[in-house]
Amino acid sequence: MELKSFLLFILIGFLAQMIDGTLGMAYGVSGRTFLKTVAGLPSALASAVIHAAEVPTTLVSGVSHFKLGNVDKNRFKKLMIPGVIGGVIGAWFLSGAGDKLEPFIDVYLIIMGIVILRKAMSKDNKKVDIDKVIYPLGFAGGFFDAAGGGGWGPIVTSTMVASGSDVKKSIGTVNAAEFLVTLAETTTFAVLISDIKSYGFMILAMIIGGVVAAPLAAFFCKKLPHRPLMVAVGVLIIILNIINFVTWMRG
Repeated sequence: MELKSFLLFILIGFLAQMIDGTLGMAYGVSGRTFLKTVAGLPSALASAVIHAAEVPTTLVSGVSHFKLGNVDKNRFKKLMIPGVIGGVIGAWFLSGAGDKLEPFIDVYLIIMGIVILRKAMSKDNKKVDIDKVIYPLGFAGGFFDAAGGGGWGPIVTSTMVASGSDVKKSIGTVNAAEFLVTLAETTTFAVLISDIKSYGFMILAMIIGGVVAAPLAAFFCKKLPHRPLMVAVGVLIIILNIINFVTWMRG
């Protein structure tokens, strides 16, 4: 890989992790879009590269959120196990019909983005008990994250925030659990896709950028005010997934 390309992937890893660590989502979504459109990687390989690069960055991000007090330890445990199981199954499933799921994920996330924006603008602070659905939520997040090349943060964080849960705690908790989910997915991809070894420099570049960004993103998550953060999360989800859906429609 040329130095220019290496530096470009460092930048992509940095920006993706800044978004993910600050807003709790979109590393996989933005990274997958870049790898598919610019690098021309197929969905399964793009997902494998993204998750391999995410292992160290999600570890640094999770530790940072723990140290800053952004993690609900009870919900962390409830998300972790079903998330790992869903991630392993999703990675296996992507080898077959994974691409067919993408438009359905996009539509769901656009709806969730609208729900979050409505909550950000609403004065009604009534909350829903997310703990009643947290196990299937973790499983769905892990499954679609692996099968769609990204989605753990958008699905899990957006659902938790839309339910009325604390924004910063939701982002920190989901980011902390993401490390173990990503590790399980990457291990599964490594077994199923041998080509991933040929993209080591690309993965390394994204790791460097992501590790540098992770503690900075956790700090910004801690400091940013509540309502603007919700608005940013909602707008980000809607824009990214409209782009993905339109791209899919055009074939």
